[in-house]
Amino acid sequence: MDFKALVMGLGFAVMWASAFTTTRMIVTEAPPLTALALRFALSGVLGVLIALAMGQSWRGLTRPQWRAVVILGLCQNALYLGLNWIAMQSIEASLASIIAATMPLMVAFLGWSLLGERLRRLGVGGLALGVVGVAIIMGARLQGGSDPTGIALCFVAALALAVATLTVRGASSGGNVMMIVGLQMLVGAVTLGIIAPFFESWDITLTPRLVAAFLYTVVVPGIGATFVWFLLVSRIGAVRAATFHFLTPFFGVSLAALLLGENLGAGDVIGVAIIMVGILAVQLSKAPPVKRPPPS
Repeated sequence: MDFKALVMGLGFAVMWASAFTTTRMIVTEAPPLTALALRFALSGVLGVLIALAMGQSWRGLTRPQWRAVVILGLCQNALYLGLNWIAMQSIEASLASIIAATMPLMVAFLGWSLLGERLRRLGVGGLALGVVGVAIIMGARLQGGSDPTGIALCFVAALALAVATLTVRGASSGGNVMMIVGLQMLVGAVTLGIIAPFFESWDITLTPRLVAAFLYTVVVPGIGATFVWFLLVSRIGAVRAATFHFLTPFFGVSLAALLLGENLGAGDVIGVAIIMVGILAVQLSKAPPVKRPPPS
């Protein structure tokens, strides 16, 4: 993996992981779906304006790119983030970030089982390790009283993001990346804006922490992380890009502990370590073999 892709991947991991902590701050003081719809509306408008300033236009989008706008708007925004925001009303940010880290394992499994993508024994072993790590964490958390419904919602959310990741591969090859980022967020805003009134009422407690967390999610995870993610998938492919999610638990639990005072148990540490090894194995299994020069 080249150095630029590495920097992009690390930056994405930090931005993405930070969203779990700020989301937890938001959903404890505001209705999750309504707040998320507003966040997408602001991020979407900002993204489109930035794209126009960069000389991009929605008129230049290809058919696959329009398909990506719709799929990402529904799967990544309305489903993945919508379900996560609901779930984090009842589970900790650290647990949500750990579950989100299983997404690259889902990408590898779906690509292998449904799309016929080649996965060597090392990759299969990595998938098995991921399952073991998840089982350890879930066992410890359920015994500790974590909400099963919130956990289930996070897993469904991760599956939706995995489907979106596999579906939109190559969508950024025609350029206009920032325009795609802005438009797919507007799709998420419209979708959640229609759904939210049926499930929640506008009951909000304005605090400085809520305002700061909301503005942060609009700009950093909203625009920044999504833009970098598109570039990363285009540069190194969906499976390899997804492996940077293996850093999500580390950054996610660290930020949650630092800013929210959340605690970690031994089962969490062991499970996260096993999941990270599993995801690394999947990445290595997808790497092309090293060509050695013939002996002289």
